[in-house]
Formats: sequence, structure tokens, C-alpha cells
Amino acid sequence: MTDSAVVARDGVGVGRGEAREQAILLAAFQLLAEIGYERLTMDAVAVRARASKATIYRRWPGKPELIAAALRLYAAADTVQFKETGSLRGDLLAMLHGLRDKFHRQDCAIYSGLIRAMQTDAELARIIRAQVADNKRKIGELLSERAIARGESPPDLEIIREIAPAQMLIRLLITGEPVEDDYLVHLVDEIVLPLLARKLRVSI
Repeated sequence: MTDSAVVARDGVGVGRGEAREQAILLAAFQLLAEIGYERLTMDAVAVRARASKATIYRRWPGKPELIAAALRLYAAADTVQFKETGSLRGDLLAMLHGLRDKFHRQDCAIYSGLIRAMQTDAELARIIRAQVADNKRKIGELLSERAIARGESPPDLEIIREIAPAQMLIRLLITGEPVEDDYLVHLVDEIVLPLLARKLRVSI
């Protein structure tokens, strides 16, 4: 997230209260990137944002809620967008390119740390899982709407969700293997689309 995130999109300024809230969230995200979730404290966020802890606690009851809100603000400021390509294959490739590029910009260490923290912080795990489910739903709806508008059958979203982003994130967050353009083409052409076609034939 950049400092420009504290200004509303389309160049319209935000109110003082909203600007203060976004400044706190920006401070939280910066600290998350710098020191990780476990070491991040509400005191440190208050110092970085030049805000009182009382102000922070009035908006967010605890660290999990604050970090989740910071991640939502980042997502709103840097949403993965992929243009209409004219085919499901093109849309899948555009989606995966966008996700890969976004994770490279964000620093995967942030998410590796959050995954570890989710094992011991039940509230953080609940909030992050809800956000992931919401993001998956929005992308799935977009893929389906475009397919239907082109006169295609809506794709099996479970296959797409379980295979395409999952395989890419395993490389980014766990194995450290490169996620190059050729790999994304392989993932779509040799794994996802054949499985979608097989599921369609079985359904018929």
C-alpha cells in the first residue's frame, strides 16, 4: 500500500475522520511488512500513525480486526483487475497474471507470516478465511458473468479455485519455484481447461 491509498480514488479527498482511519491502517500495514504479525503491537501502530490507542480501539477491538481491515484497504487500493479477453482461457491467464504480479508487489513474506499466525490466533484465522472466501466469490462471479455473456456455459468454479490459484501460491509461498508466464500457460492449457472439459462431458 502506498501513501496515495489514504486519498479516495478518482482524486476526491476524504473527510478528516476517514483520513485518520486510513492513516492508522496504512501504519498497520507498513509495520506488518516490516516486523511481522507476531511482533506488531497496537502501541507501535499508534506511534507510527501518531494516534492514540483509544482512537484505534474505538474502531477495531483488537489486532486481528485491525490487520484484517488494513489488508482490505490494501486490496481496495490495489485490486486485481483483469480485462475481458474474449475467452475463458484468456480470462484465466489474465487472472493468474494479475494475482502473481500482485503477490510479487506485496512481498510474500507478509502472507507467509500471516499463515503461521493463523495457526495460533483463531480470530485472525476466522477473519482472513472470510476475506479469502469473499475474494474467491467475487472473482468467480466475474468469470461466470463473462462466460455467460459470451454464450458459454459457466465454468466449474471449484476446479478453478482449487487448482489454478492454489498451485501458483504453493510456488510463491512454499516451494519458492518461479512462476513464469510459461508455467501459467501450462497450468491453464494442460491442467485447468482439460479438467473443465472433462467435467462438462461427464455432466452431459
